[in-house]
Amino acid sequence: MRRLLNRRRRTAAALVAAVVSGSLLATVPASAAIGGPGVGDPYFPDDGNSGYDVSHYDVRIAYDPARTDRLDGDTTVTARALTGLDRFSLDLKGFTVASVSVNGTPAKAFSRSGAHKLVITPARPIAKGTTFAVRVTYAGKPDAEGWHTLKSGGAYVTGEPHAATSWYPANDHPSDKATFDLTATVPEGWTVVGNGLPGPATAKDGKKTFRWSEDRPMATYLSTVAIDRFTVHRGKTSAGTPVITAYSPDAVIDLDAEAEQTEILDFLTAKFGPYPFSSAGAIVVGATKDPTDGPVAMETQSRPTFSTMFFDSSLVHENTHQWFGDSVSFKDWRDGCIAECVAQYAGQLWEEHKGTDLDKDYYLPEVEENKDDPSFWSTRLYDPGQGKELDSALYFKGSLMLHALRRTVGDDAFFGTLKTWTHDHAYGNASFRQFEALAAKVSGKDLTGFFGAWVDGTVVPPAKYLYPGSLGTS
Repeated sequence: MRRLLNRRRRTAAALVAAVVSGSLLATVPASAAIGGPGVGDPYFPDDGNSGYDVSHYDVRIAYDPARTDRLDGDTTVTARALTGLDRFSLDLKGFTVASVSVNGTPAKAFSRSGAHKLVITPARPIAKGTTFAVRVTYAGKPDAEGWHTLKSGGAYVTGEPHAATSWYPANDHPSDKATFDLTATVPEGWTVVGNGLPGPATAKDGKKTFRWSEDRPMATYLSTVAIDRFTVHRGKTSAGTPVITAYSPDAVIDLDAEAEQTEILDFLTAKFGPYPFSSAGAIVVGATKDPTDGPVAMETQSRPTFSTMFFDSSLVHENTHQWFGDSVSFKDWRDGCIAECVAQYAGQLWEEHKGTDLDKDYYLPEVEENKDDPSFWSTRLYDPGQGKELDSALYFKGSLMLHALRRTVGDDAFFGTLKTWTHDHAYGNASFRQFEALAAKVSGKDLTGFFGAWVDGTVVPPAKYLYPGSLGTS
């Protein structure tokens, strides 16, 4: 059976007029040299900045659900200069920026550029190789691309390819991963859930401050915060990893599904290698204020986010991303198959675990249904094209491709490739081309024709690649 796809929220970044905070300099043209504007992603050329490498985000926010149009933020970004920086940029959508300092000294100037650039001129140039800390204080209405307000007045963050710039300044590209601390202050009676492990919560003057820390590098779009009157359940996997699951008041608490969550994590660990993070679990949010918001299932790092409820197929998919997409992230947005193809196929592995014959009950019927449909095969799995970075082909054609690869190389080589991949590239970035090379190396087979037909091809693969091994028609 084809699994329904929970599509990620993606909204086009509208070009907005640049706004200068206070009485600072006029807007810097988007084309100005600011330490490498954009990291060079062919799909999102304006995202990120190639002039520095972020090591840590310290994000501090204050939010009152009685005022859903305002978020107060105070974020410090610690980075190492990869070149000399007379000025540089961070990505941030909206907000009024009140102050910027670099290494404790007020910036010489800061201004806004294009749709999401905060351009900063430090008081003194930053030398290549120098570690520096830039602190930004800001306030205003969070951008709806990533910040979603709940009917309760609470909120949560999800979005792909973009979400982080809706609530804090960042070097917003998956190639620049960093550890992450969140400190969030809300009125008493409300709870904040984030990535990683919780720290001490403190109360003062009718407000409560929550702390969360993700100690493994994280791509910015995987960071999250969720605010509601949560019910929080705690448990552990068989390996002892803490499992923290939070439910909005109007979310479904299904204890059987929650118990299955740990079973699924154990199953995925057996297939892919040790679970890569210090905690696991889920954030299950309720209804949003925006009636156009659709259902969400998103692999926010260490704690996937779901709307209303979760069940086995969504748990398998989003938790597979903890290995494929979160721990091992894309080099750029052409590489989505290394996350989505595997996560979708993991759902088939779970069905196999439950007794399904994937050859007879999944692969062959799916091929038969779609082999005469040109549109099913027309999208490349690597470099599918700008605007198609999360195309449905990565999920459905991609899942078939992985089953065909498994039948081509055999189970030992196939699962050996997956475990080697998650081990060798843990907490880093890698491309789908590297995955192809690894599969060939582990299997000892020339897979050029296979990947050429399945990954780069735009028509149904030739029979020898469509029906390999035990799938052969003879």
